[in-house]
Amino acid sequence: MHFIKAMIKVTRLNEKEYYINPHQIESIEVHPDTTLLMLSGKHVVVRETVEELIDRIVEYRKQIGAFKNEE
Repeated sequence: MHFIKAMIKVTRLNEKEYYINPHQIESIEVHPDTTLLMLSGKHVVVRETVEELIDRIVEYRKQIGAFKNEE
């Protein structure tokens, strides 16, 4: 599945796993659950910690070569 390479995996509080486009994340908040605010205005509450999400986003960006322009 090639689309998965363009996404990161997240887990909803009900344990359902799915993939989101990290380019659509506007901000990440913790209160106390980790909440993604998407550019669409939608809020997505996930089980992952902020650190886990950042690690996944960094890995995704490495896969697509995004860091070449940022170093």
